[in-house]
Amino acid sequence: MIRRLIRFTAAALLLLLAVAAWRIVNAPGPAPVLPPLTEKIDLIEIDKSDRRMTVFRDGVALRSYDIALGFSPAGDKAQEGDGRTPEGRFRIDRRNHNSKFHLSLGLDYPHKEDIDHAVAYGFSPGGDIFIHGQPNWFPGQLMRGDWTEGCIAVSNAEMEEIWRVANLGTEVVIRP
Repeated sequence: MIRRLIRFTAAALLLLLAVAAWRIVNAPGPAPVLPPLTEKIDLIEIDKSDRRMTVFRDGVALRSYDIALGFSPAGDKAQEGDGRTPEGRFRIDRRNHNSKFHLSLGLDYPHKEDIDHAVAYGFSPGGDIFIHGQPNWFPGQLMRGDWTEGCIAVSNAEMEEIWRVANLGTEVVIRP
């Protein structure tokens, strides 16, 4: 009886060691370090529902980034202060290296139809929609969740990469 217990215990221990060894050998390694993007991009696509931004050159997806959106991201931006990120086709129309966030690329929002709609209902459509990094007053930290006032936020390192490869006029498509 004691021999059976010893054999069972030894077999169980060997099984546990085998499983542990298998997990160590087959554990995923660190995420690969991607080479930095060096060539200019011609399109940025933002998928609000997936919280993903992908940059393209000549129709080829080069890199994707996790993003944060406005604090109330569902739906298209309708008015200033609604916390929504606008949807549609835009262009990068300004670059601000002295932003209150780590770098920023401005979008040409609002368009004429956004302004007309807002005026018809007696409010401001808002403006100053940017792709930007983290707040400068929150150094070294990554804010979680949707926290912007309607902008698209990425990490500071990602913003530096996007800053290098996005020119004025780069098309930005924001989908629901």
